[in-house]
Parts: sequence; C-alpha cells; structure tokens
Amino acid sequence: DNEREEDEILEREKKEKTPKKTKKAEKANLALLNSNYRQQDTSDSDDNIGRVTTPVSVEDLEKFALHPAPRDTTIQCRITRDRRGVEKGMYPTYYLHMEKEDGKRVRVFLMAGRKRKKCKTSNYLISIDPTELSRDTDSYIGKLRSNVLGTKFTVFDDGDNPDKKPFVKECESVRQELAAICYEKNVLGFKGPRKMTVIIPGMMENDERVCIRPKSDIESLLSRYENGNTDNLVCLMNKSPSWNEQTQSYVLNFHGRVTQASVKNFQIVHPDNEDYIVMQFGRVAEDVFSMDYSFPMCPLQAFAITLSSFDGKLACE
Repeated sequence: DNEREEDEILEREKKEKTPKKTKKAEKANLALLNSNYRQQDTSDSDDNIGRVTTPVSVEDLEKFALHPAPRDTTIQCRITRDRRGVEKGMYPTYYLHMEKEDGKRVRVFLMAGRKRKKCKTSNYLISIDPTELSRDTDSYIGKLRSNVLGTKFTVFDDGDNPDKKPFVKECESVRQELAAICYEKNVLGFKGPRKMTVIIPGMMENDERVCIRPKSDIESLLSRYENGNTDNLVCLMNKSPSWNEQTQSYVLNFHGRVTQASVKNFQIVHPDNEDYIVMQFGRVAEDVFSMDYSFPMCPLQAFAITLSSFDGKLACE
C-alpha cells in the first residue's frame, strides 16, 4: 500500500511538472503548419517566390483543384481573360493554366470561371471544363459569391446549399467553405492599392484541410472571423506596397512575374511571416495575368481570390 501511495505521489508530481499545452502554443503550432515557416539554412535566399515549379500530376483535375500546393514549391500559373463579343464584354470568361517547364514552357488547363447572369450579387461559377460553365454538369467544382456591396466574398466547393436543401442529412453533401475575402477602402489614396484580408480553413498535421461546412450564416468563415473566432482558421493579408518616386506609383517586387502596373496586383502573406508569399497575382498584358500560389493554398482557392479581384468593388474604389 505504501508503495502504491508513493507511486501515485510521484505520478502526480510528474503531471504537475509537465507543462500544459496552452492555447497560445496551439495557435503557434497552427501558424507553423499553415505559413510554411521553417528554420531555413542560412545559405537559402530570403526570396521564396523564385522556387522552381515542381512537376505536379493533373490527371484528376477535380482532385488537383482542391489539393494544396506541395510544401516548398511555388506553382506558377497564367490567367487569360476572354471578352470577345457583346456578351463576353459584360461577362468575360477567365481561364487558368498551370505553367510547366518540360524542356519548353507548357501550359496545362486547370479551370475556368465566369460570372453568372441575373444574380442579385456577383456570382462566379468555376468549372474544370473550358466550355461547360454550368452548375448542372459534372465539371462544376465550385463558386465565388459576393455580398451586395461587392466587398466580401465567399468561395464554396460543389456541395449542396443547406438553405436550399434544409433536410440534407448527409453532412458530406453540404458544401464546404474554402475561403473568404474581405476588401476595405483604399488606405493610400484614390489610386492606391486595396486592402485585402483572406480567411482560409487551416491545415492539419497530415496536410489535410480542416473541413468547414456551415449549416447557417453564424458558422460561416466571415462570421467566425468577424466574431474573433479564428480557431482552425488562417488569416492572411495583402502585402503593403512601397511608394516609388521614379514611377510615381505603389510597387511590389514580383520578381519578373508581373510586368504592368495595376491596382489589382497583389501579394498575399501570413502576418507572422511577411517574407513568405502564399500567392501573388498581377497583370502581364491587357487580358493576361500571372497567378502563383504556394502551400497551404490550393488552385481553386487561389483562382477564386483572383476572380474576386476582377470584380468591380464600387465601395472600395
């Protein structure tokens, strides 16, 4: 009995000495998982956007669209805007291609997006078929929807809307929210860049995305963020540009990937690690744009974020 008591006392003391995992530590771990921040060799360059694109299999486009970029890799893409014809002048189609280096530059189609007609708010359908841009096809993989002002956007996968199908019992069929984008008024004058906040679900240790399937608005990414409930979320922001006296404009260093100035050009970073570019987007020609993304972003999230940037935001201009 005495031995048992001594063992219990020792076990209790051991527990008391073992530090408990605080919420702060848990959040730090989440930041480590999601900002790709690692102890790097001092010989490494501080610049990460120049990382070579790793050959990635895109045989299953639907699976690839939702899969985050491999760690320590930047996926380089190009967006082209087709606004030929009267209808496309109002509702252009955007095509996303991945750029691959296989001895020569090869572009692989990933997805297309187009604004829906007769919607009260901006609503973009995203498809893995360049010609079938409809909800009623197997190629439909998600959508981007804005609020009335066009200042806040939500990215969904192809699941069911719980408001339209309230009796859906299968949790797996309820749509996932993949990202939310908030635009604020220009902080650097009329011609200055917009201020963006991007909220995405966090990644777990196995690099699987935290699944967020809101059954009501209060559970949405935007509501969670606005209420300060950021558990299992990653909050990103656009990098602040610097003023260039020579060009009389605000500039960011895109390392040759962007060649034309535009208020829509942006770089998204983690607030705890501004040197790590999660994604960047900018104009190359009149209807051609570059879009690069890194872990933990997936192509559907990145493409939808760029579509939100194309949309007219009168309240932010």
